[in-house]
Amino acid sequence: VPQTLRGKIAVVTGAGRGVGSEIAQRLVKSGAKVALVARSVDQLKLTEDLISNTGGFVYSIPADISSENEVESIKKHVKEHLGQTDILVNAAGVFGPLKMIKDSDPENWIQTIHINLLGPYYMCRTFVGDMIESGWGRIINVSSAASLHIPGPLNSAYATSKVALNQLTRHLAAEITNTGVTANVIHPGDVKTNMWKTIRSEISNLGPEADDYRNWVSWVNETGGDPPAKAADLIIKLVEEGEKINGRFLWIQDGLQDPIESWGESSVTQPWKD
Repeated sequence: VPQTLRGKIAVVTGAGRGVGSEIAQRLVKSGAKVALVARSVDQLKLTEDLISNTGGFVYSIPADISSENEVESIKKHVKEHLGQTDILVNAAGVFGPLKMIKDSDPENWIQTIHINLLGPYYMCRTFVGDMIESGWGRIINVSSAASLHIPGPLNSAYATSKVALNQLTRHLAAEITNTGVTANVIHPGDVKTNMWKTIRSEISNLGPEADDYRNWVSWVNETGGDPPAKAADLIIKLVEEGEKINGRFLWIQDGLQDPIESWGESSVTQPWKD
């Protein structure tokens, strides 16, 4: 693999498993030094072992990104041990409660928003300033096709968090236009991750309201799912060639789902701007 990112420093959240781990491994192979962030020390160790076998440089930081204080501490550790961050990938996320809104537990629902939305917000807020100052940076937030689907029952917390993450990223992109820093969201594909396994086990106790999920779980199982390497490919491409791509929703190459229209340049006028 060409060392196109030699000299770059990346921070990847959710790096302990699944898509986050795959992205971290690919960034290291491309020459970047990578800070691995996740809540589980054991999972971080697994990713670290996979990478150290290839001779790459990583530094693990066990932390909860939904805590503002812990995010400040992440930045301090990265600066101390690696240097200034050039690339931020927010891949940490949870699916949250598979419940009708009327039956949902507010604490679980809100925790999903904390991890999937406030986590990336804290991370972007904390790291983007230095990127602007240096005149170069790439921020990639891992969203989901669920944020563009027609809403159905059961996943209100997850889908709401991802719709909001899309919008947060668009606002950030507007604020950093022409600074050399970009911010985008991606759909990482339909991957057989732990999240997929959790959904599979939870729907077994649900009624017909979960039929869409049963179909999705079977479809991912039968197709084998999208390889997580496709999300890593997209991120490397964005980092290397994406200086003009900002505020977009991007899809992996040849994913199981066809790309859904997200947003283009809005033609809607605001009367106060006429």
